[in-house]
Amino acid sequence: MRLKIWGARGSIPAPGPETMRYGGNTSCAELTLSDGSTLILDAGTGIRNLGLALPRVEQPIHILLTHLHLDHIQGLMFFAPAFRPEAEIIIWGPASPEASLRDRIARYISAPLAPVEVRELPSLMSFREAEPLEWSIGPARIRAQAVNHRGPTLGYRIEEGDTSLCYIPDHEPGLGAPLAELEDDWISGFELARGASMLMHDCQYTDEEYLNHLGWGHCPVSDALGFGRRVGAERLLLFHHDPLHSDDFLDHMGADVMRRWRELGGDPERVELAAERHELTVMAAAREATPTV
Repeated sequence: MRLKIWGARGSIPAPGPETMRYGGNTSCAELTLSDGSTLILDAGTGIRNLGLALPRVEQPIHILLTHLHLDHIQGLMFFAPAFRPEAEIIIWGPASPEASLRDRIARYISAPLAPVEVRELPSLMSFREAEPLEWSIGPARIRAQAVNHRGPTLGYRIEEGDTSLCYIPDHEPGLGAPLAELEDDWISGFELARGASMLMHDCQYTDEEYLNHLGWGHCPVSDALGFGRRVGAERLLLFHHDPLHSDDFLDHMGADVMRRWRELGGDPERVELAAERHELTVMAAAREATPTV
């Protein structure tokens, strides 16, 4: 699987000279499977540039929304394939007893927030409520599971062969309780992330910042690292950077993350902070270690 980051920021876009290296666009990543199928993880402002970069659409585009906070859907109205009649777009997201997924998204793509309605978009767009489903897209198996965040929120696990990517960008796994004191069954997202080849996970707050944001649905760095080690993730990609965290701040955070990951027994080369336009190959550790002839 090939992964490209199109937006790694959380809460609100943060463009400017202070955020040029890690990027200011909100949550969006592109996952390309071995058969060329495209999965898009969330539709924050980063999806605009992704859409402009996509070639002619010949296969259905699957967008997996974790939840409907604005920083995860704000780019939908600016996703170029949505305005192409030949494009088929399938949007997956969390169910809610309050309204259908389509109707909830339509509140954003409608007046007074947008100049067009969902029903006016020329693409073939459909909406599917994902949790607690498992389903296949191309060669991949997808699993959705509710995780701890404000409002209906999903994490996703995408498996192709022996390789797996777990995507949980907004997450408060212990809700303030020390993870070391919790049994596995009491940790949000534990089974979804267990043994993932790569875990993309929330790291919005420093430990000090988290004290003032308990219950907001986001993760302090210590919990992100503890969760990654606890579930046995082979690689950890930290995501959803706070809009107040500049490039220099994130550089210092990244160095601290590597040190603390090493102290927890992990390989510091297998943990990093997500950066916009960064491209990565996701594969199982066993495959990485297999020599080529």
